[in-house]
Amino acid sequence: MKLHYMGKYDLDPASLPHGEHMPGAAPFKEVASTRQMSWIANGLCAVLVVLLGAGAAARCRPVLWENRWQLPLGCAASLLTLFPHELLHAACFREDVYLYTNWAQGMLFVVGPETMSKGRFIFMSLLPNIVFGLIPYAVGMAFPRAVFCLAMGTLCTGMGAGDYYNVFNAATQMPKGARTYLYGFNSWWYMPDENER
Repeated sequence: MKLHYMGKYDLDPASLPHGEHMPGAAPFKEVASTRQMSWIANGLCAVLVVLLGAGAAARCRPVLWENRWQLPLGCAASLLTLFPHELLHAACFREDVYLYTNWAQGMLFVVGPETMSKGRFIFMSLLPNIVFGLIPYAVGMAFPRAVFCLAMGTLCTGMGAGDYYNVFNAATQMPKGARTYLYGFNSWWYMPDENER
C-alpha cells in the first residue's frame, strides 16, 4: 500500500483517482453525492451514539462520579482517532490509496482504484470501527470503571456510520464471488473472470 495525502476534497467526484470500469460492472444503489452521504452518516451516527451512550451511562452510573475525569478524556481521544481510522482503512489496500479531508461536511475518507473481494471490502470498512469503537466499548461494558473506554468506544462506533452504510450496500447488493471498486465517490461491483478469482 502506498498512501497519498491529497488534502481538501474539492467536491468534484471526477477529481478522485480511479481506474477503468470493469466489463459488466454495475453501480451500487447508493447516494450520489457527499452531501447526501453526510446526512445519512451523521444521522446514523447520532442514533448510534444515543443508543450506545444510554447503555454506557446505565452500566457506569454507580462509578461515574469517582471516574468523571475519564469522560472528557475518552471524548477527546475519539477525535484523535480520525486520521488513524482512515489509516486503518488504507492499510487494507494493496496498491495506491488516497486520503482526503472534507471538514465542511464532517468527513474524512480514503479511496483507491484497485478492486477487492466482497469480504475484503467489508473487512476494510469495519476494521477501524472494531479497533477504535467496538473493542473499547466492550472493555468498558465489562469493566464499568473504564469510563474512558466507554466514552471513546461510544463515539468511535458512531463515527463509523458511513462505513456501516457501505457494508450494508456490499452485503445486500454484491452476489457471491463478485468484486468491487471505487469510481469517483461511488462503489461498483462486477463478476470477475476465472483468471481474477
